[in-house]
Amino acid sequence: MEQHTKKGFFFKPFEAPLLSPFDKLFGIFKELIPHTSGDFDEAIDWLRQLDEEYKLTDAAYTIDDFIEDLKKKGYIREVLKDDGTSGTGITAKTERAIRQQALDQIFGNLNKSGRGNHSTKYSSSGDELTGEFRAYAFGDALDSISVTESLRNAQINNGMDQFQLTENDLVVEDAQYKAQMSTILMIDISHSMILYGEDRITPAKKVAMALAELITTRYPKDTLDILVFGNDAWPIAIKDLPYLRVGPYHTNTVAGLQLAMDMLRRKRNTNKQIFMITDGKPSCVREKDGTYYMNSNGLDEYITEQCYNQAAQARKLHIPITTFMIASDPYLQQFVNKFTEANQGKAFYTGLKGLGEMIFEDYETNRKKKIN
Repeated sequence: MEQHTKKGFFFKPFEAPLLSPFDKLFGIFKELIPHTSGDFDEAIDWLRQLDEEYKLTDAAYTIDDFIEDLKKKGYIREVLKDDGTSGTGITAKTERAIRQQALDQIFGNLNKSGRGNHSTKYSSSGDELTGEFRAYAFGDALDSISVTESLRNAQINNGMDQFQLTENDLVVEDAQYKAQMSTILMIDISHSMILYGEDRITPAKKVAMALAELITTRYPKDTLDILVFGNDAWPIAIKDLPYLRVGPYHTNTVAGLQLAMDMLRRKRNTNKQIFMITDGKPSCVREKDGTYYMNSNGLDEYITEQCYNQAAQARKLHIPITTFMIASDPYLQQFVNKFTEANQGKAFYTGLKGLGEMIFEDYETNRKKKIN
């Protein structure tokens, strides 16, 4: 007897993936570390408070068991504190896990996009095949010759009776160069980044970590350097991002731009750009004698003019600046507008929500065009 079966879709309620007690706590732990600037003890104190309130653990698996597993898995290690006492610190393995989590959270839609390396509009014997063919020219790489299309041409041009393949029959498949981009990410660490009851530095750190993970995994030929600016500016390593703290600084935007352009001058890539995350007005410059001129009251023309000059200088060097302004004051927007006009760059007036997606989209867009 013939059996008939029905085909179709079976729907059932969403079930969250089953996580081990360690994995559940580790996800929260990775969130806490950037907030505590890498302070393990403070992060664990917060975790214990969360456990008390939300019952994250039970008698079978406690916070102490979690700490022990962190040691066994190589996520933490014993360190010597500044005061000479021993303590616990996170390892490079944890730093990488935090960057990966930031990437998943901020750029989670990457899975929906195409291949990792973009192509420019400039066609040649590059890296990625386009599906279009052209006649072979002297100097083309032999491995770019399309054997199938070349044999087809030989058959059409010379017939099958006296089959021969000549140089005139050869065709190559066009390819596109994968452009390389050098990016400097400037992060404002002036005191205003934690003022007014809003933590602005932690989201900025998470965006930087996500961007670093994105570039190293998806665009390995690109470069990303990160610098911070307060009264002065200095570069930091990607591994140092979780430990970054805001200081009692003014905002020396000029110093940050000067350092960024100096770092980019040393890069061999043609495409270069600067991303700047800031929430405040420029309020400080360093004079030639080493002293600082500071003014936090409104926009100081002496300081802003130097900012505009740096923006124009970057434009001459073909370095576009994209400013992500985490503030909405009209007079600050006026400054950013003039700054952006001097550079012919871009500006985004944004809150903290969506900052990561905006930077990712702008990074992808800039890589798709040749900046020269």
